[in-house]
Amino acid sequence: MYGQIHVIVRSLILEKFGEETWRKILDQSGFDDPDFMVFHYYTDERTLILIGTVSEILDLPVPAVLEVFGGYFYTYCKENGYDKMLATLGGNIVSFIQNLDSLHALLAMTYKEIEAPSFRCIPKSDGTVELHYYTNRKGLHPIVIGTLKELGKDLFNLDLSIEVAKHEEIIVDENTVQQHVTFILMGANDTKTIANVENIKFKPYFPKDFVTPAKSLCSALPYHIVFDKNLVIKQTGLFLQNLCPELTKAGTKLTDVFELLHPVMSLTHSNLMYFINASYVIGVKNEFVIDEKRSDIARHTLEGQMVWLEEIDHLIFLCSPRLDSLEEMMSMNVFLADIPMFDVTRKLVLLSQQRNAELEISKKLDETTAALKTTMKELDEAKAKVDSLLNEMLPPKVSKQLQEGKKVDAEKFEGVTIFFSDVVKFTNICAACTPIDVVNMLNGLYGYFDNLTIKHGVYKVETIGDAYMVVCGLPEVDADHCQKVACFSLDMVVTAGLVKSPATGIPLMIRAGLHSGPVVSGVVGEKMPRYCLFGDTVNTASRMESNGQPGRVHCSGDTAKILSTLTGFKTKTRGVVDIKGKGKMETHFLYKDPTKQIEHDDENEPLIILNGAHLEHPEYIGPDGPPKGAVDPKTAIYVPKVSSTTPPTNGELKTDKPAPERKPSGVCNVS
Repeated sequence: MYGQIHVIVRSLILEKFGEETWRKILDQSGFDDPDFMVFHYYTDERTLILIGTVSEILDLPVPAVLEVFGGYFYTYCKENGYDKMLATLGGNIVSFIQNLDSLHALLAMTYKEIEAPSFRCIPKSDGTVELHYYTNRKGLHPIVIGTLKELGKDLFNLDLSIEVAKHEEIIVDENTVQQHVTFILMGANDTKTIANVENIKFKPYFPKDFVTPAKSLCSALPYHIVFDKNLVIKQTGLFLQNLCPELTKAGTKLTDVFELLHPVMSLTHSNLMYFINASYVIGVKNEFVIDEKRSDIARHTLEGQMVWLEEIDHLIFLCSPRLDSLEEMMSMNVFLADIPMFDVTRKLVLLSQQRNAELEISKKLDETTAALKTTMKELDEAKAKVDSLLNEMLPPKVSKQLQEGKKVDAEKFEGVTIFFSDVVKFTNICAACTPIDVVNMLNGLYGYFDNLTIKHGVYKVETIGDAYMVVCGLPEVDADHCQKVACFSLDMVVTAGLVKSPATGIPLMIRAGLHSGPVVSGVVGEKMPRYCLFGDTVNTASRMESNGQPGRVHCSGDTAKILSTLTGFKTKTRGVVDIKGKGKMETHFLYKDPTKQIEHDDENEPLIILNGAHLEHPEYIGPDGPPKGAVDPKTAIYVPKVSSTTPPTNGELKTDKPAPERKPSGVCNVS
C-alpha cells in the first residue's frame, strides 16, 4: 500500500488519541519517518504491522480499528482536496458506489501500483442494496463499512445500516485468489433513498429508421466493439481494425483477441450482463497487434463501459485507448491524431504527463524530507550525547551558558563543602600491577563513586589518578551542602571495599577529607575549558584528606561544627594536628550519619569494612553502629596502630604519617 495510508493512520491517532499514544505505536511497531512517504509503495505486510500495533495499543479488535479508519479515511480525503470530486461522483449513494471504479482508474494515473478494489451495486425491491465488493486483499472489508457509513451520512443524509451477507474466496488463476464480500445496505427511504433513484420524467424520441450507416458509425466511433451472446465480434471501430486485423475476420471471438484486466473475473456474457454498470479495462493480446504498433514495454489497453443493445440482443463496448504517458504512446507508435477530438483521452494524456512530472518532484521531495528528518533525528541524538558529555565535564548550568555563547563569570559562594579522597597504598598497587589492571581497578571504583554522586546530589569536580574531588553548594546554592557531602563520604568509605586490589586481592580502602567554607568558581581556558574552584577552602579540604587515616573521614572543625547542629551525625575529636601550610588545627573524624555508623562510639579506631560486609552483614553499618564483640574477621576488622615491631594487618599498613601531597589539576589552592 502507498504511504498515504500510513499518513492517514498517523493523522487519525494523533487527532483522536494524542501524541503519547502515537509514540507508543511507533515504538512498538518499529515505524519511523521513512515509513510515511506519501508516494512510496510499501508491502501489505508492513501496513498490517502498523494496523496490528494500533489494535494492541488501543485494545480494540482489528475489524473495529479498520472500520474506524474507513470513516476517518473519507473525512481525511474530503478535507484534503477531494471534497468536490466526491460530491460530484454520484447523485445518490448507488450511483456514487457504481462510479468508484472510475475514480480508482483516475487515481491509478498518479498511484501506478495501486491495487484498487471493485464495487457492484444491485438495488432490491425491498429498498435495500446488495453491494458486491471484490479485492485481492484479505480482511479489509470493515474499511468499506466505515467509509460508506460516513459518506452516506455526510453526502446523502443517510443513516446506513450495513451487514455482511456473504464472504467467499474466488480462485481467479493459480496466482490470484480474490476476496468477494457481499454487503446488504439498509437506510432511510427519502428523496435520496438507497435503492430508488429519483425518476426524471421525460419522453425520449427515437427515429423510426436507423439513419447512421455502419461505415459511418465505424468511422465516427473508431473505438467500439459490438458482439453477441457468444462473444462473437460483429462490428468494430476503424482504429481497432487497423491495430488488430484479426478483428476483421468473421467468427472472431472477444476472448480470442482480448483479455479482461478489470474487473478481475472470467470474460463471459453472463458476467458482463451481471456487472453491466462496471467500468471495464481490456487488453489486446500482443500477438494480434500489427508489427509497427507492437511494444515490448507496454500493451494496448482499452477502457470503457458495456451497453446492452436490447433490440438486437448484443453488447457494445464503448471505449477509449488507455494511455498513461507520452513515452508509452511513442513506444506503441500511437499519436494524438489517432484519438477522436471528442475523446477526453487526448487531454488526459497531456495532463497525465504534467502530473507525472509533478509527481516525480513530489516523490523526490518526500524522500528528501524523510531523509532530512532522519538526519535531524541523528543530529539531535548526537547533540544529546555531546550535551550529556559536556554536562559530565561541567555543571549543567555552566555548560548551558557556554552552549548559548554566553560568558561564564566567576562566582563567589559563601558556603560549600568540599570532599577529597585517595586510595590507600595506591603507589604500591601501581608498582605491583600492570597499567591495564590499575585502569580497570579505578574504573570499577569510580563507577561506584559516580553513582553515589547522583544518589546524594553532589557535583564531581574531577579525578586525577586515584584522587577524587566532590563539592556541594555550587553552582546552585544548597543549604544542605554539608549534610549531603557527609553522607556521601561515609558511603564512599563503605563502597570502596567492594573493589579489590589487583595486587593482593584485598578490598581497597580510601582516605577521605572534608572542609566547609567559601570558594570562588569559574571556567578557565577556551580550549578544553575547566570548571575550577579557588580559595583556602579547597586547600584545607585537600589537607584534611592528606592528613587523614585509612578507612576514616577526616573533617575540619568548621565542618564538624555544622554537623553538630544536624540530627543523626556524630564526629570524634582527633585533637590538635599540625597541618602543613595551616599550622595547628583541631580536627575530627566523622563516623555516623542518620543511616549508617562505621565505628564504635567509644573507640577511636576505624572499623574497616571488607568483602562487602555492608551488604551481607548490615548490622555492622546500621544506624546504631556495630554491636560490641560482633566483628567478623572474614568481613570486617579493626586495624590497630602499627608499631615498628607489629606486622601489617591483612597486607594493609596504617600509620600516622600523612599521605603525600597531591594537587588535582584544575584546582587552585589559595592560602
